Amino acid sequence: MTQPQLASLSPRQRRGIVIRASLMIAGTWVALVVGYYLIPFRGVGTPRLILHLVAGLVLVGLVLAWQIRRIGTAEHPIVRAVRALAVILPVFLLLFSGLYLSMSHASASMFSQPLDHTAALYFTITTFSTTGFGDIVPTHDAARIAVSIQMLLDLTFLGVVVRLLVRTARSRLNS
Repeated sequence: MTQPQLASLSPRQRRGIVIRASLMIAGTWVALVVGYYLIPFRGVGTPRLILHLVAGLVLVGLVLAWQIRRIGTAEHPIVRAVRALAVILPVFLLLFSGLYLSMSHASASMFSQPLDHTAALYFTITTFSTTGFGDIVPTHDAARIAVSIQMLLDLTFLGVVVRLLVRTARSRLNS
């Protein structure tokens, strides 16, 4: 049995769906950010940082796969795709923020200034958005490589992940 599309619902029903989705997104963001601030990131050596990055990217991939599966069975796949993006994006950004924070704790001179949780998150978001104010910059090759990896993955995220979520939602709508 096909599910009703959002356009066929009453304004009240659509509003309820959007409000529930917005509350779920807000709750997810709050939980992720609070978790990030509670994690005591420590400085670790390069091999462990690489291991953490790979493990984090695997986690992002698993979250993406789980979200795609949920879109494929969702009653309202477009809303589910938006929620999926709203989950995957902060996980991705917090992964790099934690990486930069660990690098800064290992060596305060990795960046132009020592990073705390907020500065690492700010730097990650400015890098993702390509704003790059220049107030925090990587000063060592290891940090430059990590930031370069993030920039390349940012492009992949924007090009592939968003397209994959939209394509999955459209496929669900057409089934």
